[in-house]
Amino acid sequence: MAVTVSLVLLFGLVLFFLLRSKSLGYGAAFIAAMFGFYLASTGASTTVNALMRAVINALPNL
Repeated sequence: MAVTVSLVLLFGLVLFFLLRSKSLGYGAAFIAAMFGFYLASTGASTTVNALMRAVINALPNL
């Protein structure tokens, strides 16, 4: 749970800074957020969560 909240905050900050720097438009940010929201409610969410867990577990070993 703590990792999930941290990743949500991290991705939220990245999205915020992309909007601030005008690298990403508001429409594209909305589409990205909606894609993430709907992806979380599909069967792919378990695969995405497993992939993120694997990446997080591998980072300390680099």
